[in-house]
Amino acid sequence: MAQSFDVPLQSRIVDDKSPICIPFILSRIETYQKQHPNTTRPFIIGLNGVQGVGKTTLVRALAETLQGRDGLPTLVVSIDDFYLTHADQLALAAAHPDNQLVQYRGEPGTHDIPLLASFLTSLTSPFPPEGIHVPQYDKSLFSGLGDRSPPSTWSHITSPPKVVILEGWLVGFRPLSPVALEAKYSSPTSKTLHRHLPAHLMFINSCLEQYQQIWDQFDAFVHGKGVEGGMTDEQVKRFVDCYFPAYELYIDGIRNGVFGERKKACQLRLVVGRDRSVKESLVI
Repeated sequence: MAQSFDVPLQSRIVDDKSPICIPFILSRIETYQKQHPNTTRPFIIGLNGVQGVGKTTLVRALAETLQGRDGLPTLVVSIDDFYLTHADQLALAAAHPDNQLVQYRGEPGTHDIPLLASFLTSLTSPFPPEGIHVPQYDKSLFSGLGDRSPPSTWSHITSPPKVVILEGWLVGFRPLSPVALEAKYSSPTSKTLHRHLPAHLMFINSCLEQYQQIWDQFDAFVHGKGVEGGMTDEQVKRFVDCYFPAYELYIDGIRNGVFGERKKACQLRLVVGRDRSVKESLVI
């Protein structure tokens, strides 16, 4: 769910991640503003993290600090709010009945990327006087299968944010070449890829292509890397069942840097321990 923060300074969440992230983000914003002195476009941050690394706490702390202390109105958006509608997800599943990767929301291909692209365009264009409505998704509908909330319930922002944070477990994933995907599939260290046909993995890989127009708008990126043991048993089971194939395929791309050679020192990696505290940080 999208969140815009306006809270007293003394009520900010304090953790051991935001004191590392905030100086990095402010440094990147300063550089961005020097490069684009007259821009009204918000600074866009991608944030990737699996369950168990304290991602929810981190994005809230970042937004509250950026807005409350540094005077930068900040909008937090989850890619989860851009899942396909229930009807569209059912149609996707029916069109690929043997592909278990798209029978339920989560993997590449189960998001409404045109909607997300349109939303970001509205934020990066002159801000409309009537404001902007932020899509929301209700995971509790249809007995947990979920559906997009009615537009009448979407949150409404009436002033332009200076910073936008787009968070999600697959944010920043880059598609692989067929050769690279085959190498991943053939690797003896693979944990879950062999549960699926190569063609099914190639399908989500091809779906990931359309996400790149979103990632290419990022000005900075934060990656929260967890270590094994940070999740409960139930979280581990759900993550392995629903998400781990894509995680196996694409996490190396995140670790190596989502910007490649195009942008240097624009990605911050946080290695988070079992107790959710930061063990290591690195700018790449």
